[in-house]
Amino acid sequence: MKCLMCESFSLTHICKTCQEIHLQPKLYKRKLYRNIEVISFYKYKDIKELLHTKHTDLGYYIYKILADNSIKKFAQEFEFENIIYSIAIDDDAKGGYAHTAILNKSLASLHIQPLHAKLRATNTISYSAKSRKFREQNPRNFQLKSCDAKEIILVDDIVTTGSTLNEAIQTLHKAQKEVLFCLTLADVSFK
Repeated sequence: MKCLMCESFSLTHICKTCQEIHLQPKLYKRKLYRNIEVISFYKYKDIKELLHTKHTDLGYYIYKILADNSIKKFAQEFEFENIIYSIAIDDDAKGGYAHTAILNKSLASLHIQPLHAKLRATNTISYSAKSRKFREQNPRNFQLKSCDAKEIILVDDIVTTGSTLNEAIQTLHKAQKEVLFCLTLADVSFK
């Protein structure tokens, strides 16, 4: 097959050379509700086209590559005094796979245990290319499924306005869960 970035022959959808050149993560941070930090690994504009594959069959492979190059490496270096649990934002496999579940699964390590199917949106309206006002008028209405974990890392693919993560944080706080921080692949706010 051909690499999606350079079109050279590759055994993966993005060749190792392009991964080393174009997909090296950097840490980008911002604060949300209750001063909770969001750590992102890429500027949205740098991987926009790759992120837009999430609603296609190809997206599974692209998200796995992005997760392996960023979130998985983060998890391997992460240390904490006890096991921390991670929960993905709405990891429902509507189109054959859940892109946020891929990201969450990549966090499995000595100190992080991913939990699956724990935080689901009851409002499934798409936020893609929508304004902050639209997002605020159409909350996700998250429902937390049975969860014994007390300390949580929240996982999503993109942080735009922060409204989805803020609402998820509020849902978890109401259930007496402590969100330590959030992880996303990309942050739109960094130019």
